[in-house]
Amino acid sequence: MTAYDYDVVYIGSGHGTFDGAIPLAAKGKHVAVIEADTVGGTCPNWGCNAKILLDQAVALQHTLRASDGIVSGDGRIDWAKNHDHKQAAIDGIPNMLKGNMESVGIKMYFGSGRLTDAHTVQVGDETLTAENIVISTGLRPRKLDVTGSELTHDSKEFMALTEMPKNLVVIGGGYIGVEFATMANAADANVTLVLHGDKALRGFHQPYVEQVLSDLEDRGVKIMRNQTVASLTENGSQIDVALTDGTITTDWVLDATGRQANVENLGLDELGIAYSDKGIKVNEYLQTAVPSVYASGDVIDKTQPKLTPTAQFESTYLMHRFAGESDAAIDYPAIATNVFTTPRIAQAGVTVAEAKAAPEQYTVQENDQNGNWYRAVDYEQDAKLTLIFNQQHQLVGATEISERAEDSINALLPAIEFGYTPEQLERLVYIFPSIGFDVYGQL
Repeated sequence: MTAYDYDVVYIGSGHGTFDGAIPLAAKGKHVAVIEADTVGGTCPNWGCNAKILLDQAVALQHTLRASDGIVSGDGRIDWAKNHDHKQAAIDGIPNMLKGNMESVGIKMYFGSGRLTDAHTVQVGDETLTAENIVISTGLRPRKLDVTGSELTHDSKEFMALTEMPKNLVVIGGGYIGVEFATMANAADANVTLVLHGDKALRGFHQPYVEQVLSDLEDRGVKIMRNQTVASLTENGSQIDVALTDGTITTDWVLDATGRQANVENLGLDELGIAYSDKGIKVNEYLQTAVPSVYASGDVIDKTQPKLTPTAQFESTYLMHRFAGESDAAIDYPAIATNVFTTPRIAQAGVTVAEAKAAPEQYTVQENDQNGNWYRAVDYEQDAKLTLIFNQQHQLVGATEISERAEDSINALLPAIEFGYTPEQLERLVYIFPSIGFDVYGQL
């Protein structure tokens, strides 16, 4: 039997790695992790953790103003202090994660890892061999392919702002575009949100999305639909953004037109591993075309949402596989997802669009929450919850728009994933009053 330096070598140190690598090493496997940038990757450093810290001030402002004077004050956000609070909370994460990995015997290498054969990775002057290799290099922001694209900024740069620009153009209608337009507007920027088509947040229930967009417009955000960006040019200290319907002069431009997989310079072509800018092709075991080389996290080309919890699930799946505890194919659960606007939209399981396309299989129950007394706790004015049931009246999907939509969907997730029957639901006795009690009362 061939002797390798390691049982598993991971390229990248984000959630697609450390959630599985740490318990794998704790089980006695010899593990190495290669990182070319900051330990922890995008999510804790310039993604989820940073975003929610910045957004909390926005949510507090929204609640304060919705209280209609019950809580006094104008809710103005000091963006510099908001940034400093965010940074203070996340600055220690890389060293913490590094320490957690090293405490169970994981060897850390810093540099760019490149596959040279099915069991070998080159990192600078060092050569590492492993029985299995996991590519977990994630995504990076995509750049507009137009003249002047170098004048735009990405999400990482937005979250590093210590002062919010007075005028800001956001290009793109996905998570990042709509969420960051919400933040900038709350921080008193004049925001223009530019959509390539006529819809935003295409994976979410569109009536709820339109409610969020309408709310943004009521707050002063200008939304331009069906726009193509032709070019960006400097105009003194400002930027001219040429669009289908004219030119906008602004101080700062956020390019939120998407993200692409980090697949370059990994040696994939030489090994015959298929990939595209959407990610690496894998089978039902997360293996590439080379059986000893796997992929995990956002770098995979997949239909599942590219979210931190998905990467965590994949990393944990691989941990069980490498530990010899399971040889089953990956079986993805219902994956809940949320857009951190104000109000939020969250969903899990079968979508409303899927259910309405198959009325013989599903029943859609739409619940207007405005008459529900508990929603007054958060000064809710226009909350809605849509539930989807199969023919046995088991909950199979849910989507909500509200100030606490993520909490509602998290509460409903076990029922969706495990197929609780009406009799089983009756046995769930939730804390009262609470959002969990409230949403289960709708079933």
